[in-house]
Amino acid sequence: MYTLREGKTEDLPRVLELINELALYEKAPEQVTNTLAMMEEDGFGENPVFGTFLCIKDETSEIIGLAIYYYRYSTWKGRRIYLEDLVVTQSERGNGAGKLLFDRVMKKGLEENCTGMMWQVLDWNEPAINFYRKYGATLEAGWLNAHLQDYEIKQILD
Repeated sequence: MYTLREGKTEDLPRVLELINELALYEKAPEQVTNTLAMMEEDGFGENPVFGTFLCIKDETSEIIGLAIYYYRYSTWKGRRIYLEDLVVTQSERGNGAGKLLFDRVMKKGLEENCTGMMWQVLDWNEPAINFYRKYGATLEAGWLNAHLQDYEIKQILD
């Protein structure tokens, strides 16, 4: 029913469509400022910082899902694989594509000698929370996400 493969530069328009679909689902479409040019450089340039696995629907050859990952370093645990996004287009959810993608990222982490995998999930996203609970995942409370945008950093440092 589905085939998995690594992403290619020519897949990026569809990848960005899926990212925008996720942003709409997460009620933050205006937050997506990434571009095809940025993704091409960051994923396929001289120093790639992320990888992708794509889920292809066999009967239509359409990309219906993706997993974007990268590596992070934990001072307590060592090298970890970080699942940035797991997206399956709404019409294909519940058919096993998400499991295939999630399992593939876990396998990649083991292939790269990572000590584990990390990701985030919104506290209101019950379908995703239930999906991760099926794996026995630990959902931590007590940690707050923090970030600064590039323009904010420039203001601080100027």
